[in-house]
Amino acid sequence: MLRTLTPRKRRILMTVDAMGGVWRYALDLGRELVNGGDSIVFAGLGPQPSRQQAEEAQSLATLIWLNTPLDWMTRSSGDLDALPGELHAPLRDHAIDLVHLNAPTQAVEFDAPCPVIVVSHSCVTTWFHAVRGQALDSAWAWQKERNRRGFDRADAVIAPSRSHAEAIETCYGRPIARLHVVGNGARPVPKAENRQPLVFAAARWWDEGKNIGVVDQAASLTQWPIFTAGSMHGPNGERATFNHAVPLGALPSDEVRSLMARAGIFVSPSLYEPFGLAALEAAMSATPLVLSDIATYRELWDGAAMFFDARDPHDLAACINRLSSDAGHRRELGQAAIRRSRRFTLARQAAAMRDVYERASLAVAER
Repeated sequence: MLRTLTPRKRRILMTVDAMGGVWRYALDLGRELVNGGDSIVFAGLGPQPSRQQAEEAQSLATLIWLNTPLDWMTRSSGDLDALPGELHAPLRDHAIDLVHLNAPTQAVEFDAPCPVIVVSHSCVTTWFHAVRGQALDSAWAWQKERNRRGFDRADAVIAPSRSHAEAIETCYGRPIARLHVVGNGARPVPKAENRQPLVFAAARWWDEGKNIGVVDQAASLTQWPIFTAGSMHGPNGERATFNHAVPLGALPSDEVRSLMARAGIFVSPSLYEPFGLAALEAAMSATPLVLSDIATYRELWDGAAMFFDARDPHDLAACINRLSSDAGHRRELGQAAIRRSRRFTLARQAAAMRDVYERASLAVAER
């Protein structure tokens, strides 16, 4: 009998959090999956979403919120032990066909009759390696052990870049079984017009890995002002300040993308980026990219961006000044960025995810 070419429609339980990039990732991917016929139940962990966030999620899926905290917001592995039990109710009540967990720690001790997919968007282990050049300190050692158990439990593991996949295997000391690379995608962006002589950057600036000090020092040396969007206060009391760059604070995602489309240059100074969604969003507006010279950005944007030493504010300022004084080079880089961005569409991401879902489902069925 010939196999049908019609994609299987699935009822997917997907974990989310309202704190950062996972929210945008989950909603954009979820919308694409729903448009293809799947249905989604979002199960949230950590701090509650804003009303705007909740309304967006509920416009395309069922949204429930759990009591379990996010792994990086707790210092005890035991705080996560209740999650398998919390996930069983929606698994049963919504007749779920597949579980998509957006952190490997969430898979530990989770017994489900359907495939369990784990996505490693980031982790404390690889963050310490990239940002501080060291292994986890003792307070976080349990994270590495729990992540490893989550990877081993998963029916498929996804990393958003080859660089992050390699970092996982390096930091955890052995190959990760059933590991796939699926690049992120992003929604269409505003048309670029009325470029302004300014530099724009967007990040969670309280996160040490976003490298606030380098971009702030560079702002004292550049001809164009540097404007920044993003939270300055972290959930565990972290605080960041700018002395030279102009902070705009946390802004709605549509406003951030509008600013990206108007900026003459987009900068990301990150020391740690498993993918770097903000750079992709800026590239989709043909905004010239000036990026820290880290493995992920070289993998994704080599030939389509200008790179600088991530720990040298003078190198960053020199790149910005060179580019701000050369309109022709800015146009060339902007066009190179938008061409490269076409590799990372939501349609392509969703198709790749469906392929991973299908392979995992077949493997589970054969067990």
